[in-house]
Amino acid sequence: MIHIATVHWAYDHWIDVQLKYFERNVADPYRVYAWLDAGMMGHSEKFFYATDVPLKEHERKLTLLGDLVAHAAEPDEMIVFIDGDAFPIAPMVPFLREKLEQYPLVAVRRDENNGDPQPHPSFCATTAAFWRELPGDWRRGYKWRNRQGNNVTDVGGNMLGLLKARDIEWYPLLRTNQVNPHPLQFGIYGDLIYHHGGGFRRTAGGRVSWMPQREALRTASWRGRFAARLPRKGKLGYLRRRIDPVRRYREALAEQLTGMNEQVFELIKHDDEFYRQLMEPGLGGELAELEVPSLDGAGKSGGDSLSPQQQVRRRSRRK
Repeated sequence: MIHIATVHWAYDHWIDVQLKYFERNVADPYRVYAWLDAGMMGHSEKFFYATDVPLKEHERKLTLLGDLVAHAAEPDEMIVFIDGDAFPIAPMVPFLREKLEQYPLVAVRRDENNGDPQPHPSFCATTAAFWRELPGDWRRGYKWRNRQGNNVTDVGGNMLGLLKARDIEWYPLLRTNQVNPHPLQFGIYGDLIYHHGGGFRRTAGGRVSWMPQREALRTASWRGRFAARLPRKGKLGYLRRRIDPVRRYREALAEQLTGMNEQVFELIKHDDEFYRQLMEPGLGGELAELEVPSLDGAGKSGGDSLSPQQQVRRRSRRK
């Protein structure tokens, strides 16, 4: 038996898409355990188990689902964690069984997101016994040094810390896109898993999209230099958020990516093999024609080739 844990929130439109790809690519008997958002329990009959207990943190939901599944499963049975906007695009069980004979855990690692080193819960496979023994924890907490030399944490941080503390080697599933409409979103991992990214929230497209521009944005104007010296909290923190050019740039990226996300989702609904456009460079199609919103004035970006500073200034004039 394969036990699959997933979280759907804010929107229910990924539920049927994800379940369709499970049916296509999981040949073994399986059960799906879901944490749903308020108003989604009309879908509960589609899952082996579903709950809508109010809880804010995504990583806490996944951790609790993992504990539930690990105690319901036999010790050697497989647990799969997967984001609501992710799904297998090829038969996944044979590959995972082979890897789990060599490693206790297989997970996406998003090197492309500013060098993130941690197992990412967009997709992960392990056994019930290993989850209980560790014990598994998807919460942020454990920190690492990023490419800018800062100590940071994110979802999956504690999992990385637990594995490091025990000197446990795990198998990373890396991005294998041959066509990249965006450097982080619309990702194929190990030619096995598709992760949409930003399927449930407005996003600037991950740290990869704005981190390289951060210092340039903050030093290019007196507003940026002034904002960088303000406190992050209180009334002055509110002012900092209002004038910070990095925040405004992230908002501009998120605005552009919203339409891109919707366009790709419509393609997913109508083309069961849409992912081939990301894997076969000569195939062409809508995904091959998409271009990432402009980060440095080099792309089309919906007809907008403004630099980050120009985009920020334009948004400032609108307000």
